[in-house]
Amino acid sequence: MPDSTMPAADVTAGTKHPHVIFHRLIPQARLPQRADRSAAGTLPTRAFRYCEPVVTASAFGYYIFPPINFSLMWDGSEVTWTYDGADGWMPLKTAQFPHFAAHFDDHAPEEIRGFSPPFLGVFPEPGVLQMWSGLVMRTAPGWSTLIRPCANLPRSGGYELYEGIIETDRWFGPLITNMRLTKTNVPIEFRADFPMMQVQPLPRAALDDQLLNNYELVPAMNQLSPEDWDDFYDTVVRPNVMEKRPRGQYAAAARKRRKAEGSGDASEG
Repeated sequence: MPDSTMPAADVTAGTKHPHVIFHRLIPQARLPQRADRSAAGTLPTRAFRYCEPVVTASAFGYYIFPPINFSLMWDGSEVTWTYDGADGWMPLKTAQFPHFAAHFDDHAPEEIRGFSPPFLGVFPEPGVLQMWSGLVMRTAPGWSTLIRPCANLPRSGGYELYEGIIETDRWFGPLITNMRLTKTNVPIEFRADFPMMQVQPLPRAALDDQLLNNYELVPAMNQLSPEDWDDFYDTVVRPNVMEKRPRGQYAAAARKRRKAEGSGDASEG
């Protein structure tokens, strides 16, 4: 377990202290991996090459996987579940990961034994439940974590993930996600080899109400300043009046700027 006084990390490459630490408690769980600019290879080639906003969002954070292949089924009232190796469908209220409770007690200090986190748990609201990834996550001081569906990655139509932000520099507990089932009377499958959610570290200062409430509205076009119009011209008009308009101009400029700032993405070709 890392020291809770872990110093604030420098987010540039090659730093001494990691900015994010993932602890795997369920041994079968697939380790997290850095999200990639191609959205796990699902983006169209043209988007991957030229749409920098899409690829940047796709690569922001880490993929988290279900710790086992399992399925859920909801009849509009009750939820049942099954998993690889189970004898059949079982009613679901709260369920431990198969055979994990004993493993947890074998490794946990005496005063923590018996407190193995549940793998699945159903909420009172119809079709709403929680899943534990098998992981615990810690971030550097002053950083929280946004837990959300995978950015730009096609996903099942049988459920929707809720998004949540956890103060993972202070709260050392199960890395979970909440979901709402959207189909009834059909199996909803979850694969251990396909990412289910994406976690994205955020500086907590970005969530400050004082900062977020400090905004301005310009309600009419005639209130744009000459500087605004100059920037609009450079962004929208100039590329369209060039004799030879290069493709992916924004993407090229953004990558060049990141390289100059020393923050280039390792996944760039």
